[in-house]
Amino acid sequence: MLRNSIKFVNFYYRIPAFNNMKLRFVFFALIAFMFLNFTFDSSKPTLFIIGDSTVKNGAGKGSDDMWGWGSLIHEFFDTTKISVENHAIGGRSSRTFLTDGRWEKILPKLKKGDFLLIQFGHNDNWAINDTLRARGTIRGVGNEIEEIDNLITKKHEVVHSFGWYLRKYVDETKAKGATPILCSLVPRSSWTEGKVNRSNDSYALWTKQVAESNNAFFIDLNELVSLEYEKEGELAVKSKYFTPKDNTHTNKAGAMLNATSVVSGLKKLKKCKLRKYLK
Repeated sequence: MLRNSIKFVNFYYRIPAFNNMKLRFVFFALIAFMFLNFTFDSSKPTLFIIGDSTVKNGAGKGSDDMWGWGSLIHEFFDTTKISVENHAIGGRSSRTFLTDGRWEKILPKLKKGDFLLIQFGHNDNWAINDTLRARGTIRGVGNEIEEIDNLITKKHEVVHSFGWYLRKYVDETKAKGATPILCSLVPRSSWTEGKVNRSNDSYALWTKQVAESNNAFFIDLNELVSLEYEKEGELAVKSKYFTPKDNTHTNKAGAMLNATSVVSGLKKLKKCKLRKYLK
């Protein structure tokens, strides 16, 4: 576009009337407007997504019929006006998504007007230090720490609470002028007397508390999806929405239900500007 504009200018300089100063001013004002409009169009906002395998399983292509909701949520947005990047990865907790260096690759890309959807919790309830995963976080939202010599990485590490890691993502996102949106973890197909076992006394609660304390938007995905499951019942939910492998990972239908619930929650956030990019 810039090259064509230069050719356009050279052409009009050959026209005698173009020596008129008023015409020159109008012409260059028009060129400046066209250039600025092109620049703004090429820097549309981005919706970044971070989380675990319930948000993106494997490469996000449905291997073994396992899908995360982040791989489908772009279908609900006008992608001519907003880009969607799903950076979630299986097996990560709020801690190991950071310590693996994944957050440091996203942070420089965040800009004013962008959005970040965050969902962790499924893998945080793990051993803080072992030879298998070493991905656990301290329970709660406090400022406690535990210093370890990580048995996997062989490095000294200061481990924080689940809430501490969420606050870090929220605060660093806001510092870039972007908007963080915290989601409580999607529920497993785990039931007691016809009701889904929620996490409203642990990870879902702690996610909500961080959203409140750090002034971030919150979608109670744990509750929204649980209500949908209870409409259909345990047997129907397990056969319709989950893979035979376990009660955590959804098939495509289950991922779509979760994505729909994210959007349903988003629509209730009246002050969240991400809503305007929905189809």
